[in-house]
Amino acid sequence: MNWTSEIKAAHQRILPYIRRTPTLTGIDLGLPLPVDVKLEHLQHTGSFKARGAFNTLLSCDVPEAGLVAASGGNHGAAVAYAAQRLGHRAHIFVPELAGASKIELIKRSGAALSVVPGAYADAFGAAQAHEAETGAMQIHAYDAVPTVVGQGSVMREWEEQGLEADTVLIAVGGGGLVAGAMAWLQGRRKIVAVEPETCCALQAATRAGTPVDVDVSGIAANALGARRIGQICFGLATEQTLETVTVPDSAIAAAQTLLWQNMRQLVEPGGATALAALISGGYTPAKGEKVAVLICGANPAPDPFL
Repeated sequence: MNWTSEIKAAHQRILPYIRRTPTLTGIDLGLPLPVDVKLEHLQHTGSFKARGAFNTLLSCDVPEAGLVAASGGNHGAAVAYAAQRLGHRAHIFVPELAGASKIELIKRSGAALSVVPGAYADAFGAAQAHEAETGAMQIHAYDAVPTVVGQGSVMREWEEQGLEADTVLIAVGGGGLVAGAMAWLQGRRKIVAVEPETCCALQAATRAGTPVDVDVSGIAANALGARRIGQICFGLATEQTLETVTVPDSAIAAAQTLLWQNMRQLVEPGGATALAALISGGYTPAKGEKVAVLICGANPAPDPFL
């Protein structure tokens, strides 16, 4: 597959429907080095997920039965929003751990919503059953080509905006975002995949030599809590020898605090996880290395405005 041409086409396709999110350079966060950031949490519905959702819906024929998606929250909100904008019905399945703020966000979109006991994998099973019963089209959260190339538009856009970093830190759950970044960059810049210690499907797959199931928990589980890394992400990570690091919940919480205190950016744990690698020492840049951090999610629980 020619990932570059696919991502270029996806970016053009979705431009009328997404926000070109801002970037900042040389930000002093009280860390040993300044960092560049892209504020993708300012995207529609508060995460990068809108890109993959719009690309999928705009590049396929949606059946009369509509759409179905399983999500920890952000993907479901993005699919619901894209469906509403484009005039399609949608049914979203989320686990209880999605939290009140993300559940309310989906409700406001007008999509049908089912809250399922358990974790993301349980919601995905319920969504598959709905798909089989109704003929609705499943929109996978991270392991589908249209999703991945839509997410890859983040990195294309960032380079258009003048990204100069040697290294980009990206949080990983199921792997759609980092897969899109790998697919676009093709090794031109170093990517560091950052996972919570309690949700580390990519690192587990790397060690096992194949995607495996992992237990998920912790403060970022409702965004990064995939039990198994996506096959697309794993394939690209293996090809490119992707570097992975894990961070504790305490560093993720500290990163959230840092973003609020220094930038007045309110982000969820998953959105702050990439930055946590610099706080915890999970990733230590070399002298003179230019580092960028992708801030990717803005739906914290509890929602301060509910």
